[in-house]
Amino acid sequence: MSKPPARMRLADAAFALFDERGYDQTTVDDIAERAGVGRTTFFRHYRSKEAVIFPDHDRLLELIKDRLATSSNSTALVAVSDAVRLVLLHYIDEGDLARRRYALTSKVAALRDREIASVARYQRLFREFIANWMGDPTESASLRAELMAASVVAAHNHVLRRWLRGESSDPVAEVDAAMREVLALFPAPNSLPETGRGTTVVAFRSGQDIDALLPALRRLVEDEPGH
Repeated sequence: MSKPPARMRLADAAFALFDERGYDQTTVDDIAERAGVGRTTFFRHYRSKEAVIFPDHDRLLELIKDRLATSSNSTALVAVSDAVRLVLLHYIDEGDLARRRYALTSKVAALRDREIASVARYQRLFREFIANWMGDPTESASLRAELMAASVVAAHNHVLRRWLRGESSDPVAEVDAAMREVLALFPAPNSLPETGRGTTVVAFRSGQDIDALLPALRRLVEDEPGH
């Protein structure tokens, strides 16, 4: 039976040592020795001890950019949902490794800080894409893009954490449902009501029969500006 790839052996060795000795007490040399490779091989796969722990965020961000780049104005929100699902699937494919990382980062403050910084990179990418899609340079539009991007990332992280804790049996269905809720909060720019346009309807109680009121209501609507 062939050995697992060196990258996988290094990750397994690192997490085993972190469990046994603690994160701070484990060195790169310890990890390489446990994995049965040399120091040079370690640095061929990972830049540092910390890099063993985290997924390849650079590659994931490139995959997201590629997916967003294939969208048109009318399919932009579909692309955002697809990109979120793509990231979630990466963690699911990691399986136990993702859960071990979650347990470790929950205990080591420096690793939590690094994870928070990586989350900010995803949010910035979504914010820039959404702002460009909105095509509105105003401050209110900029805020809306920021809020939307934050909601997108929060929805993904909420479902991911549920799966990592063993609370979700179908995280893909959950993240799709979460994204539908998020995107429903932010209608497309061209669907927003224009100031001074549309029909105003005032509801009131009357002793008259509805059939008698309808003609008068219809005349009022037809007299609205723009009709």
